[in-house]
Amino acid sequence: MSTGEIPCTYAALILHDDGIPITAEKIVQLLTAANVSVESYWPSLFAKFAEKRNIDDLIMNVGCGGGGAVAVSAPVGGAAAGGAAAAPAAEEKKEEPKEESDDDMGFSLFD
Repeated sequence: MSTGEIPCTYAALILHDDGIPITAEKIVQLLTAANVSVESYWPSLFAKFAEKRNIDDLIMNVGCGGGGAVAVSAPVGGAAAGGAAAAPAAEEKKEEPKEESDDDMGFSLFD
């Protein structure tokens, strides 16, 4: 993160927490009060982002990461032709080989 991104993030979170609409002017006021200077485009960038996104959703899903999307291909016949019935057959669980325990070997870690 750049040095302008972090203070603007905190300013946007403070405004959101107080229930104040997140605008570029309000972000600049908070940064000025905190004696922090950033490039002039950061506050407006964060204000535009806050207009289009729900901040509560961003806060609650912070650990979800932005991994790549999983590509799912539909069967040739489509879902209407029994594609939904094919999914349970693919979910058959393979039985994992049973690991030997210490009791089977005749000794224990704590003996």
